[in-house]
Amino acid sequence: MPKKTLNPKSKTAARMKAKGPAQAPGKHAAKSALAPVALQYIPWHTIPLEDLNPLLQRQFVVGQNIMLARVLLKKGCIVPEHSHANEQLTYIVEGRLKFWIDGKQITVHAGEVLCIPSNMPHKAEALEDTVDLDIFNPPRADWINKTDQYLRNQK
Repeated sequence: MPKKTLNPKSKTAARMKAKGPAQAPGKHAAKSALAPVALQYIPWHTIPLEDLNPLLQRQFVVGQNIMLARVLLKKGCIVPEHSHANEQLTYIVEGRLKFWIDGKQITVHAGEVLCIPSNMPHKAEALEDTVDLDIFNPPRADWINKTDQYLRNQK
């Protein structure tokens, strides 16, 4: 079956374009459970890359109860040990990340997924330039509010 693409002159494309680009990551605040959920169409290229330190960049999109982050790590980047109440799924798109978690060392390669339970301390190192997608439930308030000092200004 051929892949469907939007005709740039179609009514659907016009409606999507009328919605405008995605809000900046800091403006994607989690909504209350009673608020209606708005449909979001957000190409990654419309979200600015956030430079956290010389080896780490990220972008993220926040829904009502979930967050998707695209994380770019240069070889040698260390994500210091930390934990959070958010459940996390990490999918490696390109590269390799070595995790220290639950008393084990686990290397996650491109095409593989790691599921990290809530409140489980973990640390990671990029063994090569890596692109990963992290999914959090609920969304990470410390990322949204930029209070994630453990990631910022490292060498």
